[in-house]
Amino acid sequence: MSMAATAVSDPHGISFEDFLATVDEGTHAEWIDGEVVRMTPPTEEHARISFFVARIMAAYVSRRRLGGQVFHAEVEMKLERSARQPDVLYVVEEKRARYRKVYLEGPGDLAVEVISPDSRVRDRREKFREYQQAGVREYWLIDPMQKTAEVHRLTEGGEYELVPAGEPARLTSEVVPGFWIDPAWLWAESPDEWVAYREWGLI
Repeated sequence: MSMAATAVSDPHGISFEDFLATVDEGTHAEWIDGEVVRMTPPTEEHARISFFVARIMAAYVSRRRLGGQVFHAEVEMKLERSARQPDVLYVVEEKRARYRKVYLEGPGDLAVEVISPDSRVRDRREKFREYQQAGVREYWLIDPMQKTAEVHRLTEGGEYELVPAGEPARLTSEVVPGFWIDPAWLWAESPDEWVAYREWGLI
């Protein structure tokens, strides 16, 4: 998530329920170890890439009749000691009942974070560790500055393993069967969703 963080804390901490009750709708914030961590709005590039990924993933899931739900930002994923807002979140059909109107109870199945300079440590270390421990099956990291994109898949041992991009390079998913992205699509000034749909044979 491409947002600078500012912690607003109480000596005794704040419960997740109080966090939901006191943070206004539309406020970019996460709940971390009893603290409200407010985020600045995403950059245009960040918003463009994350929205593109969410849009084409949602279309793919719909056309392939896979079920489940794709969320684009601002949906809290409630974990044991935190509530994070992945830039893109996919939840399989069997877990949709865990959605509580404003948050998801427990881990989703595929989380995507678009990295910015201020979120590099948060995305690569803090969220990496939290998502891994919680059991998020796939974690995608997209870095517009470095022009890199990675898929980390949870092993049977409960640790993330980097999935080789292959040749030609592709981000591939097991959580969303058959879904893949050419990283070159992400770096275009105006990502074209119709290119993806043609490549996937949806049109």
